[in-house]
Amino acid sequence: MTTTAPQQSLTRPARRRVLDIARALFYAEGIRAVGVDRIIAEAGVAKATFYNHFPTKDELVCAYLAEESRRQREAAGMLHTLEAPGAEKILRLFDTLGELACGPGFRGCSFVNAAAEYPDAAHPVRAVIAEHRRWFRGLLEELLTGMGHPDTAATAAMLMLVRDGVVVGGDLDDAAAVRGVLRAAVTRLLAVPA
Repeated sequence: MTTTAPQQSLTRPARRRVLDIARALFYAEGIRAVGVDRIIAEAGVAKATFYNHFPTKDELVCAYLAEESRRQREAAGMLHTLEAPGAEKILRLFDTLGELACGPGFRGCSFVNAAAEYPDAAHPVRAVIAEHRRWFRGLLEELLTGMGHPDTAATAAMLMLVRDGVVVGGDLDDAAAVRGVLRAAVTRLLAVPA
């Protein structure tokens, strides 16, 4: 199976081609299931070029996850431009997450999937995952603070668990049911007693 059209992929810089191919294959088939030789072949690069950019497969995995984190951070940046109450921003964030997690082609969260393949908490791949999760929790705390929520840390921790649940449930359960439960769960967590 070729992941990209050879003509198109060869016009991009080698590092970009490797990352694009790795992203597609790692997400579709799993990190451990995809060998470096296959990535090299599908990216159309020489082994020396590959290893010049990524001395080890683990470094490629870290780069893949760091790039995915950057994509998500950029997408979340739109929340800061919304003229809406803080609760609405959080609901919109989780609605978007629910649409992605329950949409076609979704195969779970890249970070959760990678964590399952790298169980050693001290591994460099897990450090990239941990940094992404710190960022997302910080984003939630920032949005909760913006809405004047009285318990941002605990509520952000609960919302993280909801986030983890939807990225697993979106892949395994009925999409319509997951979307409905997701909005109800987030709405309840955002409710502040008077």
